[in-house]
Amino acid sequence: MTPAADPAQRDLPALPHPIRWAAATAAFQIEGARTEDGRGRSVWDTWVETPGKVVDGATAEPGPDSYHRWADDVALTAGLGLDRYRFSISWTRVQPDGTGAANTAGLDYYSRLVDGLLEAGVTPFPTLFHWDLPVPLHEAGGWLSRDTAARFADYTALVADRLGDRVEHWYTINEPAMTTLQGYAVGALAPGEFLLFDALPTAHHQLLAHGLATRVLREAGAQAVGVANNHTLVRALHPDDPADRAAVTAYDILHNRVFADPVLTGAYPDLSQFGHAMPVRDGDLDVIAERPDFYAVNFYNPTTVTAPTGADNPIPFDIVPTPGAPVTGFGPEWPIVPETLTALLLDFTERYPGLPPLIVSENGASFPEPDRAGRVDDADRISYLDGHIRAVGAAMAAGAPVEEYTVWSLIDNFEWADGYTQRFGLVHVDFDTAERTPKASYDWYRRVIAENRR
Repeated sequence: MTPAADPAQRDLPALPHPIRWAAATAAFQIEGARTEDGRGRSVWDTWVETPGKVVDGATAEPGPDSYHRWADDVALTAGLGLDRYRFSISWTRVQPDGTGAANTAGLDYYSRLVDGLLEAGVTPFPTLFHWDLPVPLHEAGGWLSRDTAARFADYTALVADRLGDRVEHWYTINEPAMTTLQGYAVGALAPGEFLLFDALPTAHHQLLAHGLATRVLREAGAQAVGVANNHTLVRALHPDDPADRAAVTAYDILHNRVFADPVLTGAYPDLSQFGHAMPVRDGDLDVIAERPDFYAVNFYNPTTVTAPTGADNPIPFDIVPTPGAPVTGFGPEWPIVPETLTALLLDFTERYPGLPPLIVSENGASFPEPDRAGRVDDADRISYLDGHIRAVGAAMAAGAPVEEYTVWSLIDNFEWADGYTQRFGLVHVDFDTAERTPKASYDWYRRVIAENRR
């Protein structure tokens, strides 16, 4: 990269009006301490212990060891000048088997973290479920079972009872789309089921869990509650080909509309082409569509699709590389096209009249970096974030009601099935020592936040 192209040397992105600034992490990816203080087992514990499931054979223990080094993370959030820190609460640390009484030691940890953030002037913004489903609930049917939604409401009540006096802002479920599509449909992530379209009931039960938890949290005094979903702008490889346009429609339904429409309109899109209807009971959609205080979008990349090959292919689309796009450390499956975030936010604004405020609840990129480092000059990450923050600004200028932007992630972490081979952090972590070293992107993001408050 030439100095003229170095994003660190450009003018900082300036948004058309003030928003809140945040960074995010997730419990399983950063906490470690997998067997301490009564924590139970989640489907991700099973996954990492299964040979071949994690590309580098790594486990999440100890990882960044945030269970013991939470104060270091709080200091990093304060150093950035964040308005909010998005972290997740481990269901198995609070309720080891997914049912029954709360584990006091687990709640004590989150209580310390909340108090530390408040003392640092950073608003705690927890996520109640970021993929760590308790093993006993999985064995009883997991998200295929309606009962799991009820158990999630019970767990939510335990957390709200302990933290609700200090925490007013909540995410319920993180990325139900990825749990359904990658966890249950194609088995790429825990729990590793391969059900194809038979996975669709897991979408309904997660959204029902969101709705039930929303009611619990509001009864406990919450000021803002919403769901955080992974969304993508879907584009055709051959835009003039009717078959490719049909593939776009099919994938947009499965990845985006199945998860957004019920929350924002109170109805599911037509699923007849997939041979399924959702297991909706009377009153379910009223619970799911109880107006959220915000709608949160995790965005990383667009998705390019084309008509499927093979007459007997049960999937009505093929996902293909995006022509001409640079890529992150994940390669062609994660193309970098910032303007597609603008298009997605505007599509939501137009598609859903009366849309609640939007939060970009995750946005970031992984690039190859050393395991041990002093200073990491991560110009590629700065360029990615710079482009996407400007894309948010363009959407805001055109009328999208964006109120918050969140970088994924605050620190390098255990990246699910990719183990420690992908680094997303603004802060480098040595996974042998848990030493934290801010990267160039950390300083850059701090300056962006400061400049946009002037």
